[in-house]
Amino acid sequence: MKLRPPSIPLFPLDPYFSLWAPGDTLTGQPVAHWTGKPCQLVGEAVLDGQRFRFLGESDAPAMTQQSLSADALSTTAVMEAAGVRLTLFFLTPLLPDDYDLLTRPVGLLEVKAESLDGAAHSVQVSLRASEELCLDHRGQMPVEVTQDPAVLKMGSKNQPVLSRSGDDLRIDWGWVCLSAKGEQVRLSTCQDAMTWICAEADASAAPVLFALGYDDQESIQYFGKNLRSWWNRDGKTIETAMAEALDGFETVRQRCDDFSTRLFARAVRAGGEHYAELLELAWRQVLAAHKLVLDENGEILYISKECFSNGCAATVDVSYPSMPLFLLFAPELVRGMMRPIFRYAADPIWPFDFAPHDAGQYPLLNGQVYSGGTDPKSQMPVEECGNMLLMMTAVTVADGKLDFAREHLPVLKQWAGYLLTHGADPGEQLCTDDFAGHLAHNCNLSLKAIMGLAGLGRLCRMLGEEAEGDRYDKAAREMAAHWQQSAANGDGSYRLAFDQPGSFSMKYNAIWDRVLGFGLFPPEVMASELASCMKQVNPYGMPLDNRETYTKSDWLVWTAALTGDRAVFEAFVEPLWQFYHRTPDRVPMTDWYQTITGRQVQYPTRDGGHVGFQNRTVQGGLFIQLLAAEETLRK
Repeated sequence: MKLRPPSIPLFPLDPYFSLWAPGDTLTGQPVAHWTGKPCQLVGEAVLDGQRFRFLGESDAPAMTQQSLSADALSTTAVMEAAGVRLTLFFLTPLLPDDYDLLTRPVGLLEVKAESLDGAAHSVQVSLRASEELCLDHRGQMPVEVTQDPAVLKMGSKNQPVLSRSGDDLRIDWGWVCLSAKGEQVRLSTCQDAMTWICAEADASAAPVLFALGYDDQESIQYFGKNLRSWWNRDGKTIETAMAEALDGFETVRQRCDDFSTRLFARAVRAGGEHYAELLELAWRQVLAAHKLVLDENGEILYISKECFSNGCAATVDVSYPSMPLFLLFAPELVRGMMRPIFRYAADPIWPFDFAPHDAGQYPLLNGQVYSGGTDPKSQMPVEECGNMLLMMTAVTVADGKLDFAREHLPVLKQWAGYLLTHGADPGEQLCTDDFAGHLAHNCNLSLKAIMGLAGLGRLCRMLGEEAEGDRYDKAAREMAAHWQQSAANGDGSYRLAFDQPGSFSMKYNAIWDRVLGFGLFPPEVMASELASCMKQVNPYGMPLDNRETYTKSDWLVWTAALTGDRAVFEAFVEPLWQFYHRTPDRVPMTDWYQTITGRQVQYPTRDGGHVGFQNRTVQGGLFIQLLAAEETLRK
């Protein structure tokens, strides 16, 4: 990978267990949670009696980092000191077709030593984890350590399981776990300003493999019921999971290497090497900002967390942009995203004839929290109705399974009714880009309604309701013809709002006309729109619209993919690659940033601080070009 990661992925596994190195090297700063708060993890090597540091921050001198590379599932660094080279290999096996691996909360670090000068060297390596990994912050409450012969476990004494929700929070229940496989493995605890657990081994003659895990025991509260993750649904212990991870390392490593190699090759064919590197960087982040659990009926729920936007869970307008990745690799997980919304929308507490925004605030899913729950002032009716219709259409086309769509067809028709009434020219309301505020006559939001109705038309036909399908399809085509006339600026570009001549915006919602082959717009319409967008590009990409200079990474790639012109796509996406490569904000991929300065957009928090979007699942939207280029949903 030539791309310099803005933050180096180490162990991203789920919204709470997610560790990163926020800089150019593994030793330039403490290891951090995706939120930026310290979750210190320290790796050290004693080389012929001299102590050095290869990960994190301590009083030992840092080894020299000679190289760093990453692919979709692993990060590799080469460190040198005192005539010894250490190769560090971090693996998080987030394979989408294997739920056991996808949800197993164990990351692996292989440390391999070799001599640089031909002489024999004594090499002792250690990995130690701080109490910050099992608390919201250092010293929050007392911790305790337990040990069996193979695994050290540390957790809070109080164990407040699923007791609160929020955004800038770390887990404070469950157990961080550490184990190792190698020569002369030793497990221990130590105490300075905080408590640590440590694993060490002799790497002089053979590699050492460390396993770092987290046992949250219960992961999600779902309408009053606490649910377990997939991996321990039948009571598997973390000790068993750690042992399986260590013993199966070589086989899983090969599977991960094969997957990453295939993904990169496919992405290069679809959009070039820089595009492929963006997908590599996004993969672990996207999957690790979800949690896969089973509801009381044994059905999959795939719960996203809105990272540094408000902490909402199962947010529709976060699932919608993320779904291209899952349509390609794991369609059933899209249904897992939608189930909480259908569950909540069927509850009498939801009073509206349009779709909800979310089902709670992570990790508590007990009903919408956005906009005060059911406060009508700041809902997103056209946005969420269109999103749910398109998600259902896309996932049904992706794998041909009809039962889920048939089960929820009545409420889908209800939401389509809202779009028929309000979608052609939406009133003043929010869209997913709610940070930009309310907007009436939003042309891109109208496109969402048009695509959603066309999608329901396709669904109805798949379900044997030909007349209904024709009705929705006809409405979508009539609205598309009206849109083409009313949104036009007259120079080949199309407006931000119907009543704002000369304005511009990304028309990212139109991508489904290409991906699903609706044929709602003549090819020249989106070709001329994309050509006009190229004129608006700043050093780090096209602004979202004419009101500000900021943009969104997901929508930028969707806009670039509108026509299928590979050269135009690569030119449009290149500034995005440059942004991630050069931004001074060392955070897991942000999706909201300034196109002129290359800085993450920051907004004030209630406690007087400032944060910006990062580590968000919407980067799954970067996979839209791969979805479109391979014509996955048109075959």
